[in-house]
Amino acid sequence: MSLRWTYLDTPDVVAWSELTNLLATVDRTEEFYAPEDLAEELEEQDFDRVRDSIAVWDGDRLVGYGQLRLSAALTAEGYVRANLDGGVHPQWRARGIGTELMDRMEPRARELSAQRHPGAPLQLRSSGRLEGDPVRPLLEHRGYSVVRYFTEMARPLPGTPIAATDPRVEPYRPDLADAVRLAHNDAFATHWGSTAQTVEQWTHMVTSRSFRPETSRIVRDGDVVLAYVLTAQWVPRELYVSLVGTRQSARGGGLARACLAGTVAAAAASGDYDVVELEVDSVNPTGAGEMYASLGFVETRTTATYAKVEQLD
Repeated sequence: MSLRWTYLDTPDVVAWSELTNLLATVDRTEEFYAPEDLAEELEEQDFDRVRDSIAVWDGDRLVGYGQLRLSAALTAEGYVRANLDGGVHPQWRARGIGTELMDRMEPRARELSAQRHPGAPLQLRSSGRLEGDPVRPLLEHRGYSVVRYFTEMARPLPGTPIAATDPRVEPYRPDLADAVRLAHNDAFATHWGSTAQTVEQWTHMVTSRSFRPETSRIVRDGDVVLAYVLTAQWVPRELYVSLVGTRQSARGGGLARACLAGTVAAAAASGDYDVVELEVDSVNPTGAGEMYASLGFVETRTTATYAKVEQLD
């Protein structure tokens, strides 16, 4: 087998999308991306496509890929977070491609970690996907173990109508982007694995083609955003709730629930969606899972996150 190893570049996004969407079906990742979405990923802040991505070709066919993203700030636990993502075409598996992808991405993660956050411990993290996925034995062999489970939930639309619960809920506005960012950084300051979002990272997200401001909702007190729900769309007729949060000082008043109710109502009224989906940390300390269930969301599947921590010299 003669393979060509290079990096993901703009001309590759169609082939990359085809492979990603095949894996979304075969491995039930449900992570479908259009070429335009993947082209935006290549432009993310601090992402060097030449050194932080890998493309594996058999002739003119993309048969594997890898992506490395390193956190700009330390997590709530004090780690440098390195997310290692990728996949191998089902017909090219069991040939060592997955192992080679990890062999290349892990050293690059250590190099970047030492450059950007010298002395801090590095957490290498990767999705273990669903139970029985072939990536799990690979990760376990390399010293990774399950550190978290995430439950995906869905609510069909229109479903049972949801009444407005707080008159302060209002649609997201672009001029409030940074106020929402500050609210998010406060809300997730102690959340497992989270890092503070920079202005550049946040701007990239809220100006992306997938972001849906018309179904995003906020509650504010003057210029201060207290709670928010931000939405996105990658698949036709499916709305995804990307982020839900409440400032720590404003918790307990049902503001996040009110925002989410507003999002569901707006999505149903638009007629553009058949379902609203989201993901919740299985041990979320704020009781988010119960709140989502109270609004008609039901569990659909559970994925595992694998990680290992290294103390770099």
